[in-house]
Amino acid sequence: MPEGIKRPPDAAPPRIVLLSQLERNWEAALQRVEACEARVASVSAPVPAPVAPDFAGLADDLQAAWNAPGVTTRARQRLLRTLIVNIIADVDEAAREVILTIHWRGGQHSQLRLTKPQAGEHGCRTPEEAMAVIRSMATRWSDADIAAQLNRMGMRTGQGKSWTGHRVSSLRRVHGIHAYRSAEKDGEWLTQYEAAAALGISRHRLVRLINAGLIVAEQVVPGAPYQIRASDLQDQRVLAAVGRKGEPCRLGSKDQLSMFPDT
Repeated sequence: MPEGIKRPPDAAPPRIVLLSQLERNWEAALQRVEACEARVASVSAPVPAPVAPDFAGLADDLQAAWNAPGVTTRARQRLLRTLIVNIIADVDEAAREVILTIHWRGGQHSQLRLTKPQAGEHGCRTPEEAMAVIRSMATRWSDADIAAQLNRMGMRTGQGKSWTGHRVSSLRRVHGIHAYRSAEKDGEWLTQYEAAAALGISRHRLVRLINAGLIVAEQVVPGAPYQIRASDLQDQRVLAAVGRKGEPCRLGSKDQLSMFPDT
């Protein structure tokens, strides 16, 4: 300390102050070293191998996972991307089929064959079942009757709509199907209402005659309205059954024993 300057009585000696400062610097340096060592250790630590997904267990519950409530289309797409490596498409022109070879994640392969669409064919095509009904009924029934029958059978158009007479008519013209014309009806085939009117009986009694086997009723397609040949109404058994009043309309059997024999 310079001469003439007195040190305060409670002040520490300069040597002690210097040692204290060095000690604090040393502690700070040690802390920085420990922090650097921790960072180096975290970087150089081995990265654990990723756990492979349990595809075998997923295969057992795939249907449950696919159809589980709340599963969205996006979730199903992600599931397929997880299970499928790639899909190779090929075309068999001779068989008109598209061949899809699916390469699954586990190494297995499966093949799927799909019918190759015709030129101009699209997903809104009218079902073949509906076309068969229209072709079968077109010569005997009006477009409105055909539309009503298609709706009763639960069939829809290619766009998923219900049938109307106009839609049936448009489809017939596109496919060249001959239309029903009331003027061409020569009376060979009758509806149940027309047959009942021709016999002068109710439709319910006509149904009993049909169930008894006296009158043959035909259907163009299953579920379509019944049609009856006009000539069958002139059968003597039919006329006799119609002429009976208050008696059941059924055929008698020669082998049937009477419950109340004549005495």
